[in-house]
Amino acid sequence: MPSQSNLSHRAAPTELPGAHSPRALVRQLERSEGFTLPEILVVMLIIGILAAIAIPAFLSNATKATDVQAKELARNAETTAETISLDHGGSYANVTKAELVAEEPTIATTASTQHAYLSKTTSGASEYSLTATATNGDELTISRAANGTISRTCHSPKLKSCSGAENSSW
Repeated sequence: MPSQSNLSHRAAPTELPGAHSPRALVRQLERSEGFTLPEILVVMLIIGILAAIAIPAFLSNATKATDVQAKELARNAETTAETISLDHGGSYANVTKAELVAEEPTIATTASTQHAYLSKTTSGASEYSLTATATNGDELTISRAANGTISRTCHSPKLKSCSGAENSSW
């Protein structure tokens, strides 16, 4: 059995290179001071640049989404107008808001800030015009001329969101 004096003089076990003792970890955590001011400023700069890119893109997509709803309504009304014409021997004289809703009840004709609505219709024996108004005020019109030519126009006096202008085609 080893003597008492031999036990007290034993060397502490050596640590393997790269291994961390709990005391070393505690000392390292105590020395940690957090992020430096330049590091924080760089992160804020990066976030600012990303926000400057993302916010206009988001707003542009939101405007496009409201116009898409009005385009869908105008296309639905156009299909319904052609159906009414077939029912009346090829005449478009009966293409009115009331007839469109009677033929297709999903066509909204009441002004609303929640959804697009059919705001205006004009018709003649061989022509018609249907205007859908988006929630942002854009007016999207589908017109059929007497010669059968279909045209689509967008009028945006407030936001200039018709392809970046007040008026354009779609």
